Amino acid sequence: RMTGQYLPTAKKRRIMVKAKSWVMTKHFDGFPKKSDFGLKVEELPEPKDGEVLLEAVFLSVDPYMRLFSKTHIKEGGVMIGEQVAKVIQSKNPAFPVGSHVVSNSGWRTHTLSDGTGLTPILPEWPKDVSLSLVLGAIGIPGLTAVYGIEEVLGLQKGETLLVNAAAGAVGSVVGQIAKIKGCKVVGSAGSDAKVAYLKELGFDEAFNYKTVGSLEEALRKASPEGYDCFFENVGGSSSYVVLQQMKKFGRIAVCGTISTYNDSEPQTGPYPYSTMLFKELKMEGFVYSRWQHKDHETLKRLLAWVKEGKLQCREHVTKGFENMPAAFMGMLQGENTGKAVVAV
Repeated sequence: RMTGQYLPTAKKRRIMVKAKSWVMTKHFDGFPKKSDFGLKVEELPEPKDGEVLLEAVFLSVDPYMRLFSKTHIKEGGVMIGEQVAKVIQSKNPAFPVGSHVVSNSGWRTHTLSDGTGLTPILPEWPKDVSLSLVLGAIGIPGLTAVYGIEEVLGLQKGETLLVNAAAGAVGSVVGQIAKIKGCKVVGSAGSDAKVAYLKELGFDEAFNYKTVGSLEEALRKASPEGYDCFFENVGGSSSYVVLQQMKKFGRIAVCGTISTYNDSEPQTGPYPYSTMLFKELKMEGFVYSRWQHKDHETLKRLLAWVKEGKLQCREHVTKGFENMPAAFMGMLQGENTGKAVVAV
């Protein structure tokens, strides 16, 4: 008769997770194509001590991904980006199983992490507010809006602000914060539905830049006295037209130039320097991370505005990880009103 000590011990079954990721098979030439993306599947081991296994819940698609694709991604590399993820296995006490984090894991369904660069969701996050807003109004787009308005433009009560791509993730927050601060806000967007949305948000004036006969006339009609501040998201030749409408000592915050991101050849001219000289304008480019030390306090302010109903957040949600490339390309074509996110 066999005694217990000779019985074979049951091996602990290892749970292997199949992780999917979207890679950039080749650098984009002009507008991204479906064939520029490839889906990769790999098995991930269990976390080691200090590690956690993350499962994506919401993923972000943003214009900067197109801009940074040449410099930050090698061919065959995973597409960059933020996600809200759930901790599904943990050997790191700072991140218990079931908790949610913001992670720069890129376009992946599952990620092994040692905890570096993971940001836990604000502890005061309300149950009735979708966690996807961490990728939008209460995340990088919201921070970008606040820092552009407060740190770069120094927007004052009673001033007039123009924002383009105004129905996008950043622009829609910019306009609403400017209204909170007691300013006149003019927004430019690319469809009548978006213009209607801007009016809903409380923009004083809004127009569809694709259907106005003359951008110059539309700007003048919206604010005959000109503009104190311009929050620039689009770039290209339209911005030159805006500069002509700036007031003396006007300020311009350059946040993005989405109209140029898919150009194979760089656009040239017209050049703004004489206008800037005679109007004594101040133009500054910025990236939100310059004020990282203020992020925690700023996110709490944004969350408070959402809870008070002062900041509305519309999202354009695409369902399914398999649709990441389509969601990305759609966002670059302006299909989204508000923040574009993918729900896994």
